[in-house]
Amino acid sequence: MTAKNSQSTQATDLEATPVDSRGTSAVARTDRTRGAATAAGHTSIADHVVAKIAGMAARRVRGVHQMGGGAARAFDAVRERIPGSTSTSAVARGVAVEVGERQAAVDFNLVVEYGARIPDLAAVVRRDVVAAVQGMTGLEVTEVNITVDDIHLPDEDETDASAAPRVQ
Repeated sequence: MTAKNSQSTQATDLEATPVDSRGTSAVARTDRTRGAATAAGHTSIADHVVAKIAGMAARRVRGVHQMGGGAARAFDAVRERIPGSTSTSAVARGVAVEVGERQAAVDFNLVVEYGARIPDLAAVVRRDVVAAVQGMTGLEVTEVNITVDDIHLPDEDETDASAAPRVQ
């Protein structure tokens, strides 16, 4: 191997891994970014994987009742009643992601429980989503946008069927 090839290999390694003054890795090299290529191979992370990770993190937050806009929830409710139909993952409903080589942006449509303090809930969702996505994928989360689409009221759980019919 020529000195020129050795230098170009070293430059590539320096870009990928922080190196201390002795020329040794300060951090273990990992292959956690979307589309990352190493000598061992190439790793890519599909958008729907990031959406599921983000969706699971958001659903765990107290005060999040459901995810998805009204039309998405209605469409999924109809689709679930059709025998043999396949639905998109309920975990990723209401989640839209943009995933690049090293970064991701996440958008949510949420239904929150009545009484939840929305700014606090949004802050917790953002914190948990960033931690989950960055922890599992290594992607930097640049933004988490949240739209509160509806509020779930406690009396919405009661069905109209329990009321006595008006006519017999």
